[in-house]
Amino acid sequence: MSGSFRTLSWEGDALLLLDQRVLPVVESTCRCVDPTGVADAIRTMVVRGAPAIGVAAAFGLVLAVQGAQKKKRPWRKVFEEAATELAGTRPTAVNLFWAIGRMRDAAASLPDDPDAAAARLEREALAILAEDVAANRAMGAHGAKLLPARAAVLTHCNAGALATAGYGTALGVIRAAVSAGKKIHVYVDETRPFLQGSRLTAWELMKDGIPCTLITDSMAASLLAAGKVDAAIVGADRVAGNGDVANKIGTYGVAVLCRVHRVPFYVAAPLSTIDPTVRTGKEIPIEERDPSEVTHLMGKRVAPHGVPVYNPAFDVTPARYISAIVTEKGVLTPPLPAAIRKLFR
Repeated sequence: MSGSFRTLSWEGDALLLLDQRVLPVVESTCRCVDPTGVADAIRTMVVRGAPAIGVAAAFGLVLAVQGAQKKKRPWRKVFEEAATELAGTRPTAVNLFWAIGRMRDAAASLPDDPDAAAARLEREALAILAEDVAANRAMGAHGAKLLPARAAVLTHCNAGALATAGYGTALGVIRAAVSAGKKIHVYVDETRPFLQGSRLTAWELMKDGIPCTLITDSMAASLLAAGKVDAAIVGADRVAGNGDVANKIGTYGVAVLCRVHRVPFYVAAPLSTIDPTVRTGKEIPIEERDPSEVTHLMGKRVAPHGVPVYNPAFDVTPARYISAIVTEKGVLTPPLPAAIRKLFR
């Protein structure tokens, strides 16, 4: 976890979230005291990143049971209502559903006593948080070995401490490489339309003193053509059973460019992001977001009134363009379908 900030923290009766909508200009915290507050924070991208929203949802369910105690309602009914509400926030990132499923499994065998249920579910949510940080550090250690002693690395979107419970997936690999003494320079795609690269990744890297250069998304091709990139690494919101990867819109283009220019393209993702029940990337639901994210920039309109907008939040990169997937259990290399089957066997 980055030592200079916390993406989320648990107070025992509230979840604190670093508001990622206003970074890097303002560092402010949202305090969620019920599951609806957590659901709104996930939906509006106060908190974002597949692992982070899974952890947030787990604590949202703890808040639901705590609230049931105060309102004198059956905790199981309130728990299920909250689980449904949280599951409806964002459809693509599988960690959300994984975390809700794990909390449901923990709840299934609990007594009707709401105090005991709340305490047990709180321990489960805290375990999910701690395991995510540990997984990220393990991924970092495995992935750092893939990078040369001196390397220029291209990223897309934000897959750092801000997208997880701490440390990060793709940025965790970069952090681990730097900690190992490697000289890493990061080229940061701005990542239109929500600007997770320019607002969040660049902010994280500068907080940690890791050299970086911000570029517009359209500059990546010329950078690769000039031989200035040694590797690209991104996170993931869902990995299909055949190794296809859903990640922030624009990732597919980066992967194709890397293949053309013979630059390795790596994905860093915990096991909770791999969904072997989805056979290929064509089965992954792709979230479409508000047109205003495209027509406006930091609250200011930059497109004509009434122009039609297509705003998918994610795209799917076929497994054939992926050099390796870094997990906490090790590095998966092609053929990825066989590597994933072996991992879950």
